[in-house]
Amino acid sequence: MEVVSVDIGGTHARFAIAEVDKGRVVALGEPVTLKTAEYAGFQTAWEAFGQQIGRPLPRAAAIAVASPISGDVIKLTNNPWVIRPPLIKERLHVDEFVLINDFGAVGQAVAQVDHKDFLHLCGPDVPFADRGVLTVCGPGTGLGVAQVLRTADRYHVLETEGGHVDFAPLDAIEDRLTKRLRTNYTRVSAERVVSGPGIVAIYETLADLEHRTVPRLDDKAIWSAALDEGESLAVAALDRFCMSLGSVAGDLALAHGSNGVVIAGGLGLRLKDHIRKSGFAERFAAKGRFQGRMSAIPVKLITYPQPGLFGAAAAFAQEHTL
Repeated sequence: MEVVSVDIGGTHARFAIAEVDKGRVVALGEPVTLKTAEYAGFQTAWEAFGQQIGRPLPRAAAIAVASPISGDVIKLTNNPWVIRPPLIKERLHVDEFVLINDFGAVGQAVAQVDHKDFLHLCGPDVPFADRGVLTVCGPGTGLGVAQVLRTADRYHVLETEGGHVDFAPLDAIEDRLTKRLRTNYTRVSAERVVSGPGIVAIYETLADLEHRTVPRLDDKAIWSAALDEGESLAVAALDRFCMSLGSVAGDLALAHGSNGVVIAGGLGLRLKDHIRKSGFAERFAAKGRFQGRMSAIPVKLITYPQPGLFGAAAAFAQEHTL
C-alpha cells in the first residue's frame, strides 16, 4: 500500500510517497522539502505537497516529528506548528496514521535499510548481528538516542532520552569544559557537549586554556571553520568533539548491552571523514575492564539520505501491514 511519509523538523518538513508491504518499506519516492516558516501549519504544508506532486494523496500518513509523542497537543521543537493527533484523520483526510518521534524514526530506518547504507567507523568491519541490541545516537540540535532490539522474527525500536544522561569528563580539558558549562546549566548533560551547539563551549574552553581572546561565534560559524580546516582552534574543537562523541557513544553502548552502534543525523554524516581520523575509536573503547568487549563492537554511520522519511514509513508498515 501507499503512504505519505513526513519528517518534520524545526526548519524543514520533508514529504514523500512510500510503498510499504508486510511490515517493510518497499520503495520511497523522491522527497519534497518545504520550509516550515512559509506555511501556517502542517495541514497547509500537506496540501502544498499534494499540489506539487499533482496527484491525489494516499489515505494513510506516517509522520515523524521533532517532539515527544504524548497528549492531545504536540508542540514541535524550534517550529511554531502545533499538531493535534485527534484531528489528523479529519484534517488530512486519511484513514490510518502513525505518529513517531523523529529519532524513533531513525531507529526504524536503522532496522530496515540495507547493509550498504552503513559506513564502517571503528571496531570490526563486519555486518551487524541479526539479533541483539543496537545503540543509535545522533548529534544535532540535541543528542538523539534510541535502541533497536532485534529478535528472531522481528525488531522493536525503543525511543529514549539518553542524550540527557550526565556528561562524564575524562581529562583536565573536559574538567574545565564541564566547569564552564556548570555556570550556566548547573547540571551538565551529554548533549550540552555532544550536539551542534556544544561546539561553542568546547571552542571557548580551548581559547581560555591558551589565554586567547576570540570573538563570540555561534555554532554554525565554528562548525564551518572547523570542517573547512581554516582555523586551528576550530579544528582543535572539532577533534575534541569527536573524542567526546566517542566517550558518550561508548557509555551508551555499555549501558544498553549493545552488540552494535550506529551514529546518525545530519551532523554525524558531515563528520564521517573526521570521526575516523580522530580519537573517537580510542575513547569509545576506553572503558577500563570492558575495553576488550568495547573493541569488539562494530560502530557504523548510517548514510541513507532520508532516514527520517524512510523510518516513518517503516513505523507505519510495522503497525499496519504485518
